[in-house]
Amino acid sequence: MKPSVYFLTVFIVLLLPTAMPHDYSDALRKSILFFEGQRSGRLPIQQRMTWRGNSALNDGENLETDLVGGYYDAGDNVKFHFPMAFTATMLAWSSLEFGSYMSPNDIGHNLVALKWATDYLLKTVSQLPNRIFVQVGEAQPDHDCWERPEDMDTPRTAFALDAPQPASDLAGEIAAALAAASIAFKQSNPRYSRILLDKAVKTFQYADLHRGSYTDNLDVNQAVCPFYCSVNGYKDELLWGAAWLRRATGDDFYLMYLVKNRQVFGADFNYFEFGWDNKVGGVNVLIAKEVFEKNVTALTAYKDTAEKMMCSFLPETPGPHMTYTPGGLLYKRGSTQLQNTAALSFLLLTYADYLSKSSQQLNCGSLKFQPDSLRRIVKRQVDYVLGDNPMKLSYMIGYGDQYPQQVHHRGSSIPSRMVHPNAFGCVQGWSIFSSPNPNPNILVGAVIGGPDVDDTFIGGRTNASETEPTTYINAPFVGIFAYFKSNPEFS
Repeated sequence: MKPSVYFLTVFIVLLLPTAMPHDYSDALRKSILFFEGQRSGRLPIQQRMTWRGNSALNDGENLETDLVGGYYDAGDNVKFHFPMAFTATMLAWSSLEFGSYMSPNDIGHNLVALKWATDYLLKTVSQLPNRIFVQVGEAQPDHDCWERPEDMDTPRTAFALDAPQPASDLAGEIAAALAAASIAFKQSNPRYSRILLDKAVKTFQYADLHRGSYTDNLDVNQAVCPFYCSVNGYKDELLWGAAWLRRATGDDFYLMYLVKNRQVFGADFNYFEFGWDNKVGGVNVLIAKEVFEKNVTALTAYKDTAEKMMCSFLPETPGPHMTYTPGGLLYKRGSTQLQNTAALSFLLLTYADYLSKSSQQLNCGSLKFQPDSLRRIVKRQVDYVLGDNPMKLSYMIGYGDQYPQQVHHRGSSIPSRMVHPNAFGCVQGWSIFSSPNPNPNILVGAVIGGPDVDDTFIGGRTNASETEPTTYINAPFVGIFAYFKSNPEFS
């Protein structure tokens, strides 16, 4: 098939109406509920994912500090602070851009999920300006065992960096998360909002003053890598943190920082990416908002780069293009495919919103597109994830009639304490891991890794790349589901 014919075929697939109706309200509720299954620490009485129990109640003990709480990032029992902070940023951004489409109950639960993360992130930067906490748990011993969080007997070592050791990527992302959350809580909890913003400013100062990657430190590198190494470097997080602080404060210091460092920090390089490691695509879209709304011409270059990214999603435009599977899924290869689909779809929908609110079109060379052209692409992604795909599977656990039953998730796959009060040991758990039986506890709302480039999905608990959920897959989908719930013209 010639490339032009391939692009046309993919574009037609993207524009096809969905083959089945979807309940986006249900998907939204479940996408937020999922975070309760990832909680670490002492669970509240309002806990709805009742098969989970208290866990990791002594975290931080080796460094004589309180690091209890937060989220396990995926199907393991380690708390990696870098992706956790990105998760918080995306939950906050979902609230800010799409909270108006949520019911009071939904926005309330989303803020609860966000606060569970930010309460913990405040602990990670509680000893600034001298120390920032990086991670709790040792990845290799944890991955050598298959045991529910409530039974953990693997080391819960906490890792930290002390000034002047660099941590620009980690601190920059935490600053972004706290700044974004400060806006999200500004009306409902102004005192908490001020605390978040104050700590965001101090965290960004550490990031900018001690430039470099947090994985430059050998001890941290051995603890974090290869799971959450900062492959993309640290400069994008400095822009990301500054962009969120500019939005939260309106301070011209951050405006000048963004103008001065755009090219130096590579905001016009590798701008087709967005996720827990690479923030460049998100930086450009986030800053474009200020150009659309306030015509801040000093930031126009960010908007122009964001527009180039948006054009790449449309196959008939000139220039480089994003890749889609034959079934229409936006595809960028990674350890878990749907993390890319979720994050990039969020940017598409957000940019479409900016265009609509400013009564503008997307300009791609000589071609012009209405904002709905971008929304239709996102709609195709959402419907694909919820079951309108060649496998006829919902990749959200607990949504629809057909979804994978063997999820790569320790707590979900092992009987809960209510059913089996005695602990499962490290070795005993592996017999459950290899079992063909369905997971006894449904991790409702979890969006898992998803299919391959040819739309195939093998599944199975042993196939982590396809069946493992992560918090940073779900967080962008919260805002996306909220939008389509309230815009029936796309249903």
